[in-house]
Amino acid sequence: MWAATWGQVFAGLGLAPPRAALRLSTRFYRPAGKRDTIFALSSGHGKCGVAVIRASGPASGAALQRLTGQQELPPPRAVTLRRIRDPSSAETLDKGLVVWFPGPRSFTGEDCAELQVHGGPAVVSGVLQALGRLPGLRPADPGEFTKRAFQNGKLDLTEVEGLGDLIHAETEAQRRQALRQMEGELGQLYQRWSEELTKALAHVEAFIDFSEDDNLEEDVLAGVDTAVQTLQREVTGHLQDGRRGERLRGGVHVVIAGPTNAGKSSLLNLLSRRPVAIVSPVAGTTRDVVESALNIGGYPVVLSDTAGLRQSQDAVEQEGMSRARDRCGNPLAGSPSLTQARHRLHLTSCLDSLGRYHGYKALDLVLAAEELRLARRHLGKITGRVSAEEILDIIFRDFCVGK
Repeated sequence: MWAATWGQVFAGLGLAPPRAALRLSTRFYRPAGKRDTIFALSSGHGKCGVAVIRASGPASGAALQRLTGQQELPPPRAVTLRRIRDPSSAETLDKGLVVWFPGPRSFTGEDCAELQVHGGPAVVSGVLQALGRLPGLRPADPGEFTKRAFQNGKLDLTEVEGLGDLIHAETEAQRRQALRQMEGELGQLYQRWSEELTKALAHVEAFIDFSEDDNLEEDVLAGVDTAVQTLQREVTGHLQDGRRGERLRGGVHVVIAGPTNAGKSSLLNLLSRRPVAIVSPVAGTTRDVVESALNIGGYPVVLSDTAGLRQSQDAVEQEGMSRARDRCGNPLAGSPSLTQARHRLHLTSCLDSLGRYHGYKALDLVLAAEELRLARRHLGKITGRVSAEEILDIIFRDFCVGK
């Protein structure tokens, strides 16, 4: 595998590399070799009317030809009725629909084949075993189709997380939030911020490297300051969302607390419309936290019945009351506000770096540029898109260095 640093690239052209290029330490690689072709049952397990089996990778087209006994692949993205055979015995396994998705216009960005067969366990098992006997194919690891979609640029990490949330959504509100994230709204916001930081960093790097030779004006840095301040305001406002996204994703936690025999368990059963908790005239019946997941107006709510609060010598009841006081603790504690904890972590770190940029700028512009680079890296870690090449692209595009 061949690789070259920026320094080697500039040296090969007979040029002295700018300091910005050396600091980036970007490396070029040839594309990796061909991947395995993976396959798996993409629909749910168990008996069902239709089961969907998917294959992705360079051998998926050949696999589809072998299983259908056809010399030609079906028309791209067209549903075709075919007899599914075991290639080793020519035995018919089922008759179903097949779809051919040549890359890059597929979910994973690779060549993909999809088989829609009857959902009986024997049919599904037979098709999966037949695929497993073909050369170059192997069963997919958990999440590997989505991982390949990310690696091939079909999804960023926020879209991957939105897809996962959509699969696990139990209420309408959760579905709407996950769908918006899967369609890229959150990723587009972070990508816009990343592009603004990339431009700001490129301008600072250009000023460091070329201000003496090309007479770059001081207002270049003034423009960077304005862009950084605007970004600080936007990120701060984004973080101050009252934890709406995270609450919706994980469910609102509501604790029923109060003295013994106040009707807490009866209220839980009434709201749940089923006998979740034991109801008794004897005080202290509930001794542990009893939870029930509800769907209230499309929003997920986790309702918790707790032990009644009173003076007691019973060790078990004392433990139950201790747990009750722990559900009723600081309402600001727990999960952060955004849909994922890592989003808040990286956004907070990004904001810290932007603040340090202003402090370093008067002392050392190189250190200030490093803070912009760190801020940009944190944004890139949210979406999974971290590229240093863009900075040099902007330097040469905006300032025409080397003309």
